[in-house]
Amino acid sequence: MSEPISYREEVKRKLIHLSSLWMPVAILLLPGRFTSCILFGVLFFLTLAVERAYVLKVPVITPVYCFFFGKMLRKEPSPDAWIVSGGAPVYAAASLTSLCFAPLCAAAGMAVLLTADAAAALIGRKFGKHKLVNGKSLEGTLAFILTGIAVSGIFISATGAVSFLPYTLPAVILAALAELFQKQLKVDDNFSIPLATAGFLQLMLWLH
Repeated sequence: MSEPISYREEVKRKLIHLSSLWMPVAILLLPGRFTSCILFGVLFFLTLAVERAYVLKVPVITPVYCFFFGKMLRKEPSPDAWIVSGGAPVYAAASLTSLCFAPLCAAAGMAVLLTADAAAALIGRKFGKHKLVNGKSLEGTLAFILTGIAVSGIFISATGAVSFLPYTLPAVILAALAELFQKQLKVDDNFSIPLATAGFLQLMLWLH
């Protein structure tokens, strides 16, 4: 099992998450689903290429990547590794949600991932005293749910779909379960959280 990174490096990782809030904004503002899907798809493949270059110790790329992100990696990648950080699953989720779901749902799903997951990690590591499963804490999970409801509510309200707000609670709880049981699901939570959130909201949109 890999050693946990320091709390300081964890903060840096989550600041990268927060800096990516341009992604749900782009989903709402870019014309057509395919535009967002292609944009995030290109970023997905670029991320894979750069991180593969890092693993293969390609000159220039490896030392630069190591300087900025090396200490944030949870474990040293093996030579056959492709996905090194959580960046690739984030872009993959953004591309897929953009294509499959309404912009309102996709944007909310990505916003939950980028904020609630960060809140869960930081609050859980600092104040988590009541353990649930897989090393997760009650405090971290509550932070996830509260943050997810607030932020998804903001993005949904920005579209004018105020009557849709009550659905944020079950959507975020479903996302929290995806994060909580990541080990059992065997799916990176950077991928499962936005899909769970956006998928539930899309279902409610069809039934609304």
